[in-house]
Amino acid sequence: MNEKIEKLKKQYHDIPIPDELDGVVAQALSSHPRKKKFYIWPSSIAAAAMIFITTVNVSPDAANAMAKIPVLGKVVEVITFEEMKQEEKHSRIDVKTPSISGLENKGLQTSLNEKYIKENEQLYEQFKKEMKTLRKEEKGNVAVSSGYDIMTDTDDLLVVHRYVEESRASTSSVNQYDTIDKKHEVLVTLPSLFKDKSYIKVISENIKQQMKDQMKHEEGKIYWLTEEDMDPFKEIAENQSFYITKDHKLRIVFDKYKVAPGYMGNIEFEIPTDVISNLLVGKRYIH
Repeated sequence: MNEKIEKLKKQYHDIPIPDELDGVVAQALSSHPRKKKFYIWPSSIAAAAMIFITTVNVSPDAANAMAKIPVLGKVVEVITFEEMKQEEKHSRIDVKTPSISGLENKGLQTSLNEKYIKENEQLYEQFKKEMKTLRKEEKGNVAVSSGYDIMTDTDDLLVVHRYVEESRASTSSVNQYDTIDKKHEVLVTLPSLFKDKSYIKVISENIKQQMKDQMKHEEGKIYWLTEEDMDPFKEIAENQSFYITKDHKLRIVFDKYKVAPGYMGNIEFEIPTDVISNLLVGKRYIH
C-alpha cells in the first residue's frame, strides 16, 4: 500500500516546484482582457480502529467528487486524490485530499497538489499522536474532518475551498482558498489584486461598517469591535483568506472565533466593488 501511494506522490515530485506560486500574476492582471480502488490498512493503533485510503481516478463512480471545467478545448479536473479515515471509540478522523489535473502550468499544479498532500498527512499524523495520549488517559471524543469544495467555477476562475473542522472540548475551523486563473494559469493572491497595501485599511473600514450595521439591524449578531472586547478586530491581514465569486465579487473570510463568538460560525463579508475599484490592478477578476 505504501509503495503505491509513494509512486503516486513521486509523479508530483518529478516536476520542479517554482519558488513563488504567484510569480507571474501581476503580468496576467495587467494584460487585456483510473479505476476506483479501496485499500484496507491493518490498524496498529487498536483492534477497533478502521483505517482506509481511497484513491480515485476519473470514472463514473467519482463523478460527484469531480469538477470538470472546459478551458480552451481542455479539461481541468479536481478530484479526490486520497481519503483517510479512522475511528476509535468516540474519536474519529475523515480527511479528503483534493488533486488538480489538466493545467499546462505543471509547476503550479504540482505545488498545489503537494501542498494538499502535505497538509492532510500532517493532520492525520497529529491525530494518531493524540490518540496515543488519549488512550493512556482513557479519554476520547475527538473529531477531525477535512475536505474541500469548489466555490467558483467559471471560464476564467477556479476557486478550491479547503476546510478543517476539529472538535474537542470546543470546536474550531480553518478555511483556505486557492484562486486559480485558468486562462493564464497562475495563482491569484489578495495582494496581487491591488496596486499597493492601501487595500488593507480600505477593506477593513468597510468590514467594520458592515459589522456595525448588522449588529444594529439583525438580532443576535455580535462582532468584537470595541476595546472592551478581549481581541477586537482592527484590520485584515495582508494575505487574509478570500475568494472571488462567479459574479466577480470579492469576499473576505474569517474563521470561527476570529472576529465574533463561536456561535456565529465562519464569517464572510462581500466587499462592494465601488469601494475598491480605484485600488485594483485591473478589472479582469473583480468588477
